[in-house]
Amino acid sequence: MSSFADISSTARAENRVILTEQESKTVLKAINIPITEPILATNSKEAANISSDIGFPVALKIASQDITHKSDVGGVRLGIDSQEEIAEVFDQMINTVKKEAKGSSIDGITVQPMAPPGGVEVIIGVTRDHQFGPVIMFGLGGIAVEILQDVSFRIAPLTPIDAEEMIKEIKGYKMLTGYRSFKPANMDKLKDLLLKVSDLAMKESEISEMDLNPVFAYENDVVAADARIILTES
Repeated sequence: MSSFADISSTARAENRVILTEQESKTVLKAINIPITEPILATNSKEAANISSDIGFPVALKIASQDITHKSDVGGVRLGIDSQEEIAEVFDQMINTVKKEAKGSSIDGITVQPMAPPGGVEVIIGVTRDHQFGPVIMFGLGGIAVEILQDVSFRIAPLTPIDAEEMIKEIKGYKMLTGYRSFKPANMDKLKDLLLKVSDLAMKESEISEMDLNPVFAYENDVVAADARIILTES
């Protein structure tokens, strides 16, 4: 498995500071953060074979070094449950992204398992302040973070008490304790995830920003379904 140093060196050699989803998730996997594993396919046949190996349903996401907001350009499709649909969606996605993100390089499309249903979507983020260093963010994930902005912040390094307070401070905390169809999220797993992100941000000074969104919080686990890491300008 590639180290963060290897991945960042490759990115800088290619004159970019934004890591791909695959690169970002490789960094997370190396510190034992559960992820939905993306596997690159360069044509629809490869995508269909990968999907069969993974098991349906799957998610398809455009793989590009130039595109950070994949959904905005038609580069994400979720819940695909047949090889026939894979073939149709693959070519359609490539054509749509070429039209919506003209000039962007396209490496292919990643195939990854769908996160299990029933989890609460949360976001964990990092920004590097020039004065205080890494600042960790926690809140409700998905589009909720953009609309509700229900988030909490702490300066790294986090302590276990910091992590617990961050989780309890958000207005949507009740969703994490069990609400209607949602089972209580595993608070120990969430706190551990926050601490791992804090440790990574403290260790790797090249990380300027990091977003894990969404992270699905379940009764027994947490899973990062998407991730993005941005390096500091050299």
